[in-house]
Amino acid sequence: MADVTSALASEAYVYGYPLVYELTMAGAFVRKGVGALPPTPFNAFGHARELADHHDTFVSANNDTVYSVAQLDLSGGPLVVHVPDAGGAYYVLQFMDAWTNNFAYVGTRATGTAEGSWLIVPPGWAGTEPAGVRGIIDAPTAVVTVIGRWGCDGPEDLPRVAGLQERLTVESLDGAVHPTGLPTPEPGVPETLGFFEKLRVWLGDFPPSAPDAAYQERFQPLGLLEEGPSPYRAAGPELTRALKDGFTEGRARVEEAARPPAEVGANGEWLIAPHACDYNLDHFGVGTLDSPQWKIADREESYLVRAVSARTALWRSHGYEAVHAHVATDSEGERLNGSKAYTLRFEQPPPVDAFWSVTMYDTPDHYLVSNALGRYSIGSRTPGLVYADDGSLTLRIQQDRPEGPGEAANWLPAPPGDFRPVVRLYSPKDAVLEGSYRLPPIEPRRG
Repeated sequence: MADVTSALASEAYVYGYPLVYELTMAGAFVRKGVGALPPTPFNAFGHARELADHHDTFVSANNDTVYSVAQLDLSGGPLVVHVPDAGGAYYVLQFMDAWTNNFAYVGTRATGTAEGSWLIVPPGWAGTEPAGVRGIIDAPTAVVTVIGRWGCDGPEDLPRVAGLQERLTVESLDGAVHPTGLPTPEPGVPETLGFFEKLRVWLGDFPPSAPDAAYQERFQPLGLLEEGPSPYRAAGPELTRALKDGFTEGRARVEEAARPPAEVGANGEWLIAPHACDYNLDHFGVGTLDSPQWKIADREESYLVRAVSARTALWRSHGYEAVHAHVATDSEGERLNGSKAYTLRFEQPPPVDAFWSVTMYDTPDHYLVSNALGRYSIGSRTPGLVYADDGSLTLRIQQDRPEGPGEAANWLPAPPGDFRPVVRLYSPKDAVLEGSYRLPPIEPRRG
């Protein structure tokens, strides 16, 4: 029985990890902030005020956009999110439920850049749409994370972005201030069973879709569906052992799945995953694409994909909003290293409707790289890029400033040691999403 229960606990870990991690991060955001985002109460936006640079100790920090993030608690009723007129510039508000499903988008690609208000309503709401809103966004759970990203063309563009941030607001529909907060796990549960206690409490308050709820019935023997007093405060030795073993096995399974296959990307091939968020199978609101192309066919397989996405890139958007690609080797299979010089030649600019960039990160930390130029990324919005007569663009990737006409303008500084650049494609076109477009390899420079 213990072996069976341990295997079941491992499944429960994989299934429930996104819920536990997302709500843990929501709580952390409210209490102490996240990265450059300050501590911010529920139902208000917290804003980053600067572009990320080498001082940010955040893995793969984004240097293209400035963030505005809100944790919404809809338990007191609907909320109205008001967005300013962005004047045609790129931005997105990404709505993620407590299970990390992206269920709505507002912004340049999805709804345009005009000013407007959106009504966010809790599960089961049956009210009447008020006048003056552009539409209703149905939230699958009572707690929602809104991840806002404002395209920013550099430090000189920050005042424009700050003005937009100040006009991004959220307020209750009735104008009242309602109590907010996350359900609290029961005290007295041993720390080693804390994950399952959080999962038990939050499963009860943030139920998933009906198909997922049917699946989670299998976890009855673990006590995860019990209401009232926690079964883990005085769990017997057999259940305790099974839960501990299941936690270890489940975590190892997620870590293994998160590790890219060794043979992929070995010869300068960019690793790109436009379908990493296709685990949302049930909730499709404003700005989402409800089609088989963007859904994982096997529901149980989707649970592992969802856990890996939460583990490696929490708050990631669907591929049709933005795609990221990274590489660690050059075209000859050698690790990228600042002791060498490289070129990255685009025959034509990457096919996007918004913009693209290449950002430099060191390894193994994946932090932005300090450099005298203060350039952390380069791309379609970089002023002064020099294109060839045939329309191609050759970027110079190396540690020292390159010599020669136009070469410094196309320079992406590299660190002294190993590095891993990331390409970001915002509002990618079908050629990217379908795989017919392939990013060129990074070539070692001769001479």
